[in-house]
Amino acid sequence: MDDTDLDALRARYDRALRRDAAPDEPGARVERDGAVVRQTSGRGGWSGVVWSGFASAAEADAAIAEQLAHYGALGMPFEWKLYGHDQPADLGDRLTAAGFLAEEPETVMVAEVRALDRTPVWPEGVTVREITDPGDLAGVLDAHRRVFGGDQEPLRRRLAAQLAEAPDTVRLSLVLAGELPVCAARLELNSESGFAGLWGGGTLPEWRGRGIYRALVAHRAARAERAGTRWLHVDASAESRPILRRLGFHPLTVTTPYLSPR
Repeated sequence: MDDTDLDALRARYDRALRRDAAPDEPGARVERDGAVVRQTSGRGGWSGVVWSGFASAAEADAAIAEQLAHYGALGMPFEWKLYGHDQPADLGDRLTAAGFLAEEPETVMVAEVRALDRTPVWPEGVTVREITDPGDLAGVLDAHRRVFGGDQEPLRRRLAAQLAEAPDTVRLSLVLAGELPVCAARLELNSESGFAGLWGGGTLPEWRGRGIYRALVAHRAARAERAGTRWLHVDASAESRPILRRLGFHPLTVTTPYLSPR
């Protein structure tokens, strides 16, 4: 894929998933406030700025202050999801000056589904279970807790709502070694955009290096193809980026979460 193709795909990604974003979970609402597009969760899920298009630094500073006031009035923390090509070029510095805290950047990577291997090869000793019932989330949450730590209640609420109210938007896979959850991953479908997202996929340390993540990418690519999706995208960590490059994904841009001051 050459630079011209990537530029066109980046513009499509921005338009479909950011500027014209639809709510990514039941109960959330997307609002357009001048040059900002934001999502507000109605159930304690993800809230934040998904797109901005500023004509000047002064407009950016004013919008930052407006979003802080908006979410402050709601008593909600939020995230400003900054992308490497967003303008002005020093928007990250302006967010930091306003009290936001930058987390680790990730690389947005994309691939055309038909260009990927869609036949998973699972390592010996594991089985894969598709989760479709909100009452069967315990293993998924256990896998995430063991790998990532932290409070998994927001994820539980989100997945339970998706499975119950919008099952066409998510495909949830749990990898087990016997009864031990070793990895959980999901495919987030957005039928109108042509894109689907890969999320999760963190694996217990003792099961890494055996091809589970690679197999899960192929598994989800096959499910995306059956759903009629053209493109897959993923926010890749430093650990998963080289794996995804070998599988056929291309870096599109870098995204950095900026967390609002408390």
